[in-house]
Amino acid sequence: MRIVNLGETNSILNQFVSELRDVNIQTDSLRFRRNIERIGEIMAYEISKEFHYSTKEIQSPLGIAPMNTPDDQVVISTILRAGLPLHQGFLRYLDHAENAFVSAYRKYKDRLNFDIHIEYIASPKLDGKTLVISDPMLATGSSMELAYKALLTKGEPSHVHVASIISSRQALDYLRKRMPEDKTTIWLAALDDDLDDHSYIVPGLGDAGDLAFGEKE
Repeated sequence: MRIVNLGETNSILNQFVSELRDVNIQTDSLRFRRNIERIGEIMAYEISKEFHYSTKEIQSPLGIAPMNTPDDQVVISTILRAGLPLHQGFLRYLDHAENAFVSAYRKYKDRLNFDIHIEYIASPKLDGKTLVISDPMLATGSSMELAYKALLTKGEPSHVHVASIISSRQALDYLRKRMPEDKTTIWLAALDDDLDDHSYIVPGLGDAGDLAFGEKE
């Protein structure tokens, strides 16, 4: 399993992530969503370098231009609801992609303990396609694992790209043991060391879904 931390290279990406974390900026939900979308656009560009390409003869008004363009059939999947802005960022660049959606949520047994439940999945057939699963935060990794297993009911993708803005080290260790070693790539914008008692990433940024769309009951 390959892990690519884009935040290790200095770029404007780090500015967008810093604003997501900043308590003085993240109260602006419009900017918060837009920064997530921007990160999705950057990640889509970086992931596109991993696709398979071939040369096509493109007719221009003045002649034929040989152009290398992607051959992959791409499906962008997101985990609702926090993943929607990230999904939109990917879709702006990978506009020929198909789309899939999975609903996953924490069902608390008490103040600190919870199970992950999958309620909904809508997806095209995935056999032989390139699957991108986007979720802004990889805290424990269990939501991503269950979403991946749910998507496998729609077929076996040729490669899986997991795209997350911030991940904990615990989540990476968890997913290394549970997703295919030879055909999974995990893309990050930042890697944090700790989880708190509620399994939120520290320092993280808080609840991405609430910050993007408002607090839930």
